[in-house]
Amino acid sequence: MTKTATIPVARSLAISRIALVLIALVLALAAAGVLYENISEARDRRFNPMPGQRVNIGSDERPLFMHIYCTGQSTPTVILESGLGDSYLSWRSVQPRIATFTRVCSYDRAGIGYSDPGPRPRTSAVIAEELHTLLEKANISGPYVLVGHSAGGFVVRLFAAVHSAQVSGMVLVDSSHPDQENRFPLEVKNMEQSWGREAEFLAYTTPLGVPRLLGLCDEEAIQRAADCNFHTARESYEELRALPSSTHQAAASGSLGDLPLIVLSHDPDKPSSELPADLAKPTNEAWQKMQEELAHLSTRGTQVVVRNSAHYIQIDRPDAVVDAIQNVVNQARAESTPKP
Repeated sequence: MTKTATIPVARSLAISRIALVLIALVLALAAAGVLYENISEARDRRFNPMPGQRVNIGSDERPLFMHIYCTGQSTPTVILESGLGDSYLSWRSVQPRIATFTRVCSYDRAGIGYSDPGPRPRTSAVIAEELHTLLEKANISGPYVLVGHSAGGFVVRLFAAVHSAQVSGMVLVDSSHPDQENRFPLEVKNMEQSWGREAEFLAYTTPLGVPRLLGLCDEEAIQRAADCNFHTARESYEELRALPSSTHQAAASGSLGDLPLIVLSHDPDKPSSELPADLAKPTNEAWQKMQEELAHLSTRGTQVVVRNSAHYIQIDRPDAVVDAIQNVVNQARAESTPKP
């Protein structure tokens, strides 16, 4: 072989070595990220232990442990259903107050917070079925007053449709509406696609510790312990992907008859942190109209617009949520009291 022939070969070998070094570096960084994430998650949970219990709703061969946290006494039992991707902690400002007048349970859906990931699609129908099994396995009997926030409104509606005999009332907290995608401005739909890409980014990068490194996890340790983990990020994305199916399921769930129902809606004049001013007004107008329609799901439904609150009414105005729940609980108790 001539000297000139060996030059391309040497250059090729050098490039191959550089590529191998880069691959090894990427793999080392990924391994370090996985180690960092797992150590951080374990540390957060060690110093912020989970309240309540984990209950196996699966089988001995294929266990599925779900987290539920109940406080208070008396009936009916209030069941708190969080919004898309949210853990039981979204209710921590209201649960202690509800516990002063009745039993109340918050929980983590499969794959969220302290619950194991579930094997089935994360549609509202599946989630409602898993919730019913969880309540049975945990020996938490009805009657129930169901409270659903945002997309959690779909879940409680489907639960009531299948298990109506066990449901004595409902509170919808700024609940999603099955037709909202058709009524929001087109620009909002485009923004939702961007939010979907962000959820996908979190689902794929959380195992590597990237969101934690970027400061995207909550600063509060108890919130971080429950929410900042790879399975919550993945399941949140899966719930978002399943939202079109959940929407169709909720639309087909039918009316609530004469079930006591209160629909809480956020303040349309409250500035939105996610929508630009030119989109906020038409979006809020469409939202308020749909909230009125939700109140018509029951012949005894009423709507309350909660001033000085954004979408998370249970955080901005927990007093309004507690008052609505107590109202429905009182109605349920009055109906269960034998007439003289």
